[in-house]
Amino acid sequence: MDNKEKMTLDIAWVEDALAKKVAEMEGAPKQIVEAMEYSLMAGGKRIRPVMMMEAARACGLDDMSKVEPFACALEMIHSSSLIHDDLPAMDDDDLRRGKPTNHKVFGEAMAILAGDALLNHASQIMTEAVAESCDSGMAKAAREITYATGIFGMIGGQTIDVLAEKTGLDIASEAMLTRIHSMKTCALLQCAVASGAYIAGADDEVVKKWKQYGLYLGMAFQIIDDILDVVGDEVLLGKPVGSDRQNGKPTFVTLMGLDGAMEKAEEYTQKAKKTAESLGADFFVWLAEYLCDRKY
Repeated sequence: MDNKEKMTLDIAWVEDALAKKVAEMEGAPKQIVEAMEYSLMAGGKRIRPVMMMEAARACGLDDMSKVEPFACALEMIHSSSLIHDDLPAMDDDDLRRGKPTNHKVFGEAMAILAGDALLNHASQIMTEAVAESCDSGMAKAAREITYATGIFGMIGGQTIDVLAEKTGLDIASEAMLTRIHSMKTCALLQCAVASGAYIAGADDEVVKKWKQYGLYLGMAFQIIDDILDVVGDEVLLGKPVGSDRQNGKPTFVTLMGLDGAMEKAEEYTQKAKKTAESLGADFFVWLAEYLCDRKY
């Protein structure tokens, strides 16, 4: 089985696991479950839970049932962030993954609640898993995910981003853009592989290497996103291109130019590949190349 086939099977596993988690929401108010499900099950690359699973496998774990609640939780958190990012008070987007954004379908109030509910439900299923298992690796995974998605990670990075847009804070420098995206995009990828490694029983030194991989891959991933916002195919992307430029948002492309951004993405991709090689993780060497060459 090649790596592309392996990822396809992983994605199918994630989709099935998420569907089960939605089914378990029966009994909650119908409207909030529908709004949560709309964004959670709208597709996407599912790259974060796949990375968690493959990191766990690379560290010797065969039983993916231990990973399932954390993989689903991380995807719920990611979906929550997308719902909130699309709101009028944030990026004010109409399309996400080729479909109307959550607030366009369910209204702003329900979209806010759906984002909050996904974030909260992610914590619920992780704490339940830790409580039932009393497994230190799983507890460390929950710690990694909650830290990476809080004020020192995703939410903190988004805060700086919002302040920059709303108050004119200068972020048009490589250092500031790197800081923002290391807290947003990179943090979620770092906690994905770190969590998988911890659940498999890896020690802190090994996890540190995995987090380094997540940092490099995350930076390459974000720069490719910036590039695709300029030259991407709207049909493949599932959202309009040029929104960053239209909103006057500094990106690696506006900072470095298209060629410069492509060179920087390649630089981070090569760093990610070397780190994966040092871990003996062939799938992650391939993944760095695959994500760098992506069209959406």
